[in-house]
Amino acid sequence: MKSVVCYPDGIYMADSGHGSQPRLAAAYFIVDHGRVAVIDTGSNASVPHILAALAGLDIAPEMVDWVILTHLHLDRVGGAGSLMCALPHARVAVHPGDALYLADPAALWEKTVAVYGAEQTFRLYGRLTPLDEHRIVATHDGMTLPLGERTLRVFDAPGHTRRHIVIWDELACAFFTGDAFGVSYREFDVGGRSFVFPTTASGQFDPDAMLGSIERMLAHGPQQMFLAHYGRVAGVERLAGDLCRLIHAQVALARAAHGSGIARHVQILAGLDELVREECARQRWAVNEKISLNLLRPDLDLNAQGLGGWLDARQDAAALDAFNAQEDDLAEAAVA
Repeated sequence: MKSVVCYPDGIYMADSGHGSQPRLAAAYFIVDHGRVAVIDTGSNASVPHILAALAGLDIAPEMVDWVILTHLHLDRVGGAGSLMCALPHARVAVHPGDALYLADPAALWEKTVAVYGAEQTFRLYGRLTPLDEHRIVATHDGMTLPLGERTLRVFDAPGHTRRHIVIWDELACAFFTGDAFGVSYREFDVGGRSFVFPTTASGQFDPDAMLGSIERMLAHGPQQMFLAHYGRVAGVERLAGDLCRLIHAQVALARAAHGSGIARHVQILAGLDELVREECARQRWAVNEKISLNLLRPDLDLNAQGLGGWLDARQDAAALDAFNAQEDDLAEAAVA
């Protein structure tokens, strides 16, 4: 069984076993008076690890009321259908825009194949199991989910993707952030001091929305954040400042890139590598520059894709605005 970390206030973290290295992706359990919420499921390969972790905590499958999914990337939700087969009373809480993808995951599969290719997607995630639509609860901003004698609250937090939610636990004074508060791997920690790096993903990155989501979370005064990648971090105000600074830096280097396609991707990726080197020196990470780049390599490649997609979306929007303006001018000229 993968290791389980026990935090105060009935919160546990299990290594979901996703990816090629330990301590890469987390699933969380919130336990209150015998009732349980699971936050994010990992991939299909993660399901045995999650079930073993629950059993190791003497949590019977019947005790799980909620499986809450922060966003529809397969490292977060790929195992949801399989896991729900083992949890007879649980319901899935997910952003309303993503509910249909869980009931019929074919489109979700195709979107992931567009990023990784079919062979890599199958190797990473396996086949996706559809969910019974009657067990899916579409969330709304500010929605509360009862759990034992505590209440969890769900907030929209776009930026990493357009449809991303975070979960506020008032008892723990903490957010479960998915990817909305970046990534923070424990290998970088120095004397218990953690660090953070933005994750811009691919397809739907929106830096302004991400900055707004961070600001909204900070308004609740969280004392800690539970990240998908990886674990609990404190010093939230400091980390938020670093995160915002690095988001602006990534956007700036993307805007400075030229061309399109592979050539632009290589430029953006080189800029991200240099950003990591600068951050390694600035923060004096516990691991050296070479190891830092190796640990962050998958994230940096996805970030470069996400930044490229954001640039393309901006260019498409600008082209559409220019076309509409031209059409308006022609219409006015015809009337005149």
